[in-house]
Amino acid sequence: MNLEKVVFGFFIILAMTLNFGFVIGELDNVDHHHVYELFAVVVVNLIATVLKFGERTQIGAIHLATSFVADLQLIAAACVWAVAVHITDTGLTPSIMASIVSLAAGALMANVLSVIILVIETVLFHR
Repeated sequence: MNLEKVVFGFFIILAMTLNFGFVIGELDNVDHHHVYELFAVVVVNLIATVLKFGERTQIGAIHLATSFVADLQLIAAACVWAVAVHITDTGLTPSIMASIVSLAAGALMANVLSVIILVIETVLFHR
């Protein structure tokens, strides 16, 4: 068993499941989405992105692209949250929370695609 591939797969799947955990719940209900969970999703996605560097295949390029998309959307969601809480006087209104969750849902789709590619790559692997 290759420990590098285990760690790689672990972080890709962890990124997807954490992202799913953040997105699940009522779209506009602030009580269903926690800031620390969003923080964990961003950190794990960034770690997964770093692990995808160095792969020189076409599948590796797709992995990296999906990771960049997820990172971009999650960082945008975190920025919207930070602006709403710390810069504006509105706070986390239902419409702002819906925007944050929608961005995170887009990142979830990128993470799901990355896991699908990982599974396909694993199935096609010949010894």
